[in-house]
Amino acid sequence: MMNPSSPEPSTLPNSEGPLSLPPSPPAAPNNVFRGPNGIRAGWRALIFILLAFAIGLFLVASLTLVKNAGKLANIAVSGFTPLGLTITEAALLIPALIAAWIMARIERRKFGAYGLPVRHAFGKDFWIGTFAGFAAISVCLLEIFAFHGFRLTGISIHGTKILWATLAWAAAFVFVGLSEEFCFRGYLQFTLATGMGFWPAAGAMSLLFGLAHASNPGESKAGLFSVVVFGLLFCLFLRRRGNLWWAVGFHAGWDWGQTFFYGVADSGIPPYNNLFNSSFQGPEWLTGGTVGPEASLFAPITLAITAVVFTSVYKRAVSSER
Repeated sequence: MMNPSSPEPSTLPNSEGPLSLPPSPPAAPNNVFRGPNGIRAGWRALIFILLAFAIGLFLVASLTLVKNAGKLANIAVSGFTPLGLTITEAALLIPALIAAWIMARIERRKFGAYGLPVRHAFGKDFWIGTFAGFAAISVCLLEIFAFHGFRLTGISIHGTKILWATLAWAAAFVFVGLSEEFCFRGYLQFTLATGMGFWPAAGAMSLLFGLAHASNPGESKAGLFSVVVFGLLFCLFLRRRGNLWWAVGFHAGWDWGQTFFYGVADSGIPPYNNLFNSSFQGPEWLTGGTVGPEASLFAPITLAITAVVFTSVYKRAVSSER
């Protein structure tokens, strides 16, 4: 009960009037550069791309200076080899990682929000994804075999070279998985999704993923269609697992099985130091022609089956790490 002799609740003793809170600072107006959540997604994506490009130029210039000084003169990198592929993918991955780290500081986010949380690195999701990727390319080739379009013709390498090539190609395709997944479904996917939603961003990045493969030698429209389907499938992995490690493993397992284990062309690029020799016969819709099995009718069918099995196991979407 209120004491009649107590001061009015709306006033303070010895005060000149009612108690009032200081006015809130006015919110920054929305415009073409800023939205209700700060800098708009498109501008953040552009800043990231410019940062990655600048960092990449700096690294290339630095390596060129070192090479010209004679310190890398004895390293020969040519063709589609494990070393050449690793260097190429690292040249894309490192600038993207550094640029994303800078953007994480600017946006006050954890780096793991962009798809590669360190605490999940090479954990269960990665290894399950790797097995699934190898199983998927095996099923795809088995389907082509069932229609008499594919067969193994013998072992290509022997002795200790098998162990060396197995490990070298495994490391190279882990770099491929990390590089392509982070560049196309890491920072850019996360950022564009904040502006247009997850699946519209996934569609845009998957089309860009296909466009990036258009310059591969021997690539075809059917092969590029499969690349876009791959991109959407990898986005599904990201959506359901909350990070990219399942997709990185699947990407590495598929490419390792395709190029090294079965010795077939990968997006139009012929194999090198592969375990088995293979041969194809039949129409391009069956074999994929010069592109390899990714341009076969059975590649998108296999990816669709993969999506059904995956969603039956992982039933709910998981938010990305913040």
